[in-house]
Amino acid sequence: MKAIAQTEFGDAGVLSLQELPDPLVGPDQVLVAVKAASVNPVDYKIREGYLQGALPHHFPLIQGWDAAGVVVAAGPAVDGGYAPGDEVFGYLRKDHVQNGTFAELVAAPERGLARKPAGITFEQAAALPLAGLTALQLLKKVGVGEGDTVLVHAAAGGVGHLAVQIARALGASKVIGTASERNHDFLRSLGAEPVTYGDGLEDRVAALLGGDGKVDAVLDLVGGEALSVSPKLVRDPARIGSIIDAKVRELGGQYVFVKPNSEQLSWLGELTASGEITVAIEKVFPLAESADAQRLVEGGHVRGKVVITV
Repeated sequence: MKAIAQTEFGDAGVLSLQELPDPLVGPDQVLVAVKAASVNPVDYKIREGYLQGALPHHFPLIQGWDAAGVVVAAGPAVDGGYAPGDEVFGYLRKDHVQNGTFAELVAAPERGLARKPAGITFEQAAALPLAGLTALQLLKKVGVGEGDTVLVHAAAGGVGHLAVQIARALGASKVIGTASERNHDFLRSLGAEPVTYGDGLEDRVAALLGGDGKVDAVLDLVGGEALSVSPKLVRDPARIGSIIDAKVRELGGQYVFVKPNSEQLSWLGELTASGEITVAIEKVFPLAESADAQRLVEGGHVRGKVVITV
């Protein structure tokens, strides 16, 4: 099969289109012909070696944890009734980093797989799993529900723009999102009230809210100053959630590292198919241009998601 792989850690220049053996398919795995995958910030961090202390890595290394495609075969212990020709999508992180989704074929653990609704494209489906599950699990971790006011830091990005919409689906009455001015109309279109990030954020949020000027829950998707100011913005620090910095726990908050969950993924797919969630895709690249796709994400100013087609 063709795949984008690397044989050393480094910048995007270490990525190349290679011919590699087809993946082995375990008893509880589904072999999927990949139609689309999406790029996440974790991909360039893996590429540069930043996750070596967290997960075993092996070369040649194929990145990618998101995919949408068509079932080719299923292992004998697969319980989901997947058959050749079924359209699926999933968050396909494994315990070792090597055989990812930037390839023509991927062996998908059943625990991270769901059936793709007919009403969404492969590109939309590929863009949804990691970012959507991250947003949903973070929102649940801080207990977002009916009537809550939620602040989302970096609300125009891949996780952020989905978090805005999922918060509303969970019953939040108001969602405030930090973003640069150029993304304010985009956030309004998703149902959020935008504020500019940076110095003075506490005052700008208070001006939007009135009363005590505080929100019920905060989602930190960027770290740094956004996390450090969060205790001043929320009524209860236990309802600060971060996906960036585990030190949020020292503030009394919650840390989330996204986990595969087929049931949650199916729910997100249904909301996307019904139009309740819109998956914004900034740009689509062919597999051979995966290095350029990563450079775009690494630049840090993507609105929504970047997708690779195979």
